[in-house]
Amino acid sequence: MESDSTRTATRRWKGLDLPVAGRYELDTAHKRVGFVASHMMVSQVRGEFEAAAATIVVGEDPLGSSVTAIIGSASLTTHNEERDTHLKSPDFLDVERFPALEFRSRRVERLVEDDAIAHWARLRHHLPDRSHVSEKLIERTVGVGGRFTIVGDLTVRDVTHEVALEMHFGGARTDPYGREIFGFSATTEINREDFGLVWNVTLDNGGWLVGKRVRVEIAGEAIRQG
Repeated sequence: MESDSTRTATRRWKGLDLPVAGRYELDTAHKRVGFVASHMMVSQVRGEFEAAAATIVVGEDPLGSSVTAIIGSASLTTHNEERDTHLKSPDFLDVERFPALEFRSRRVERLVEDDAIAHWARLRHHLPDRSHVSEKLIERTVGVGGRFTIVGDLTVRDVTHEVALEMHFGGARTDPYGREIFGFSATTEINREDFGLVWNVTLDNGGWLVGKRVRVEIAGEAIRQG
């Protein structure tokens, strides 16, 4: 077993300093699982789930990593008691019957800024010494920024659909307590009606009281276990 003094929080992978392989748990003190939906077609309402747990298994091959998450539906808050009560009712999440939302990943893909061939052509056209454009340089220009897509199954009210989260890797390091951590943020957009959340009111001048599209926003830190 490796000692704390010999462990390192990162390893190099295709131009990125990524977390070392292992099992990580979401830090409940540094997380946000939120959402944004439109109200009366003119403004946005933001909310979040205060209870959420996630396990992230970082693979030796980062693209072989996985994540599972469970979110307590009754922990929803938009900081308005009347609205929260309605969102927790059978019209929406029906938290008495469905106490949890779940996400289980299927695969991880790396997002690239552009097609590699386009980068190659652009570099060869602009650099004075075009014959010495290295593959290493191309690697640094393709897929920059640590952006990934996490494709998986989201379950709400026992209805499951595949969603794609766009994840931005924020960095990895050892914290002041000697724990290996990494940070991330992720977003996706869903149609709530796909999950049976169909309640709405038609406005007199057209449109809907509650938007059908919901933007999911996740941010947090994960701590390596063991």
